[in-house]
Amino acid sequence: MTSPATPSLLEFPCEFPIKAMGPSSETLEVEILAIVNRHAPGQLTEGGISIRQSKGGKYTAVTITLKARSQAQLDAIYHDLSRSPAIIMVF
Repeated sequence: MTSPATPSLLEFPCEFPIKAMGPSSETLEVEILAIVNRHAPGQLTEGGISIRQSKGGKYTAVTITLKARSQAQLDAIYHDLSRSPAIIMVF
């Protein structure tokens, strides 16, 4: 028996920030952006990418704000980001 889907607390479409972090590299931002664009092509907001390195420069956090269309879309983005070997944390 399956349980009914839990309703989302968000109202779609909405602006939604996704943050992913991984070891600093030249390709981390490209990897994150490619995954997000696969599920949300053309949905990034203006100025929707922010990059910040840790104090020692060992890690980089990338925040991408997009116009999310559904909970299923967000779930797919989080799933693929979490599976990437270049990314250690998604929040």
